[in-house]
Order: sequence, then C-alpha cells, then structure tokens
Amino acid sequence: MTSFSIWVDADSCPTPVREIIIRFCKRLKLELNYVANHQIPLPKLENFKMIICDTTPDAADNYIVENSKENDIVITRDIPLASRLLEKQITTINDRGLLFTPENIKEKLSMRNFNKELYENGIISDKISTFSKKDVNNFANCFDREIQKKLRLFVR
Repeated sequence: MTSFSIWVDADSCPTPVREIIIRFCKRLKLELNYVANHQIPLPKLENFKMIICDTTPDAADNYIVENSKENDIVITRDIPLASRLLEKQITTINDRGLLFTPENIKEKLSMRNFNKELYENGIISDKISTFSKKDVNNFANCFDREIQKKLRLFVR
C-alpha cells in the first residue's frame, strides 16, 4: 500500500467519476474511502471502505476533514469543503477535473456564495449543468496527474 489515500465526498459524485476512481484505485491498490450519508455501491475489496455518516448537515464533510491527511487526495464538488481541505494542504479536485488551489479557491468560494445568494432571493433558478464526456476525461486526466505526483513522492 502507498502512503496516501483517496477520499470521495460520494453523496453527489457522478457515477462515471466513481467508476474511474474505482478503476484507478483497484489497479494501483490505493486505499479508497467513500464518505456519504447513505450506502453507495462499492466493490468489496480490502482497501475500499464505505463510511456512512449521519444525515446532519456537513457530517460527511466534517468526517473527511477530520480523517484525511496531508498526502491524501480528496474528490469533492463542495467548494466550502475544498477550502477547508486546502487549509490542511490536502490535494483536492472536483468531479470535472478542476484542481483546487490556494490561488483559485477564493474566487470559487466568492462565485458560489454570490450564486447561492441570487438563488435564495429568487433571482436565478437552481441550474443543473450537464455532465459531459469532456468533463469525465478532464477528471480522469487530473486524477491521474495528481496520483502520479503522489506516487513519485513515495517511490523514491
């Protein structure tokens, strides 16, 4: 086993992304932790864990923040969670292949909060964007790149 784990904020992770994560972790024998407030299908392998949190707000997020370590990789589309993870210097990417960084997280948080305020005031509707093959490819490329960086750290 390597000296890092993969964590997935699994409640809202699209199925194609979950399949990529499973494929990579299975092939590379990486520890995989799915965290959600309900059961999500996961192959029964020794290095795969399904962690079910209670349904209180941010329970899964809090679990990930408390249990992930600096060398781990976390996959989430939750921007406030990504911000908390970056404070702990944890590599964090979203399900469309965006690597969250200290340089881009403030802008992402600002846009998220602005759009949330517009939505709460009825100015815009809750937009659900489509998830394309390009998004899946972007995720796979970003995930592979970040895993390779981690593997190089531990193979020396």
